[in-house]
Amino acid sequence: MAVVEEAEPVVGPWRRRFDFFASVGVPAHVTVLVPFLDVGRIDSVVMDDLRALVGERDPFTVRFEGCRRFPGVLYLAPTPDQPFRALTEAVAARWPEAPPYGGQFADVVPHLTVAHGQEGHVLDEVEAALAARLPVTADVGSVSLFVCDGDRWHRHVDFSLLGPPAAHPGSSS
Repeated sequence: MAVVEEAEPVVGPWRRRFDFFASVGVPAHVTVLVPFLDVGRIDSVVMDDLRALVGERDPFTVRFEGCRRFPGVLYLAPTPDQPFRALTEAVAARWPEAPPYGGQFADVVPHLTVAHGQEGHVLDEVEAALAARLPVTADVGSVSLFVCDGDRWHRHVDFSLLGPPAAHPGSSS
């Protein structure tokens, strides 16, 4: 997941009330791939592959200018969303046994969940309150792997977005 610390002051109070995952240690974020591999499969080879996949992408700046909805869900939509889509596609292509959201959706929409499993009037209230606090701009320079201990989620490791390796002097491209 790409943790979005800059959004926490704006969405944190709402997430703590209306998004279960906030209560179990998941910060404001845009998901790259969930579910991922079982924690028992996450070894040094997986970590090296993740480091390489994430590391070849450039850091980027994203803005969350407004709210959107899925059924029962209010979220902030990132602009641009393509860097998140590219990360999801790359990780899912490397581990096809772990399709995004278990393969539930044909199109994976990058989003930062604010409220989940709530009635429409609650989502309306949250959206109205957020409108005055947006936009939020964030610099995305890493992707974090979170693991669950059965009760809470914990940040296991961060992978930096570094961009493609620079050409070495004397090399041809």
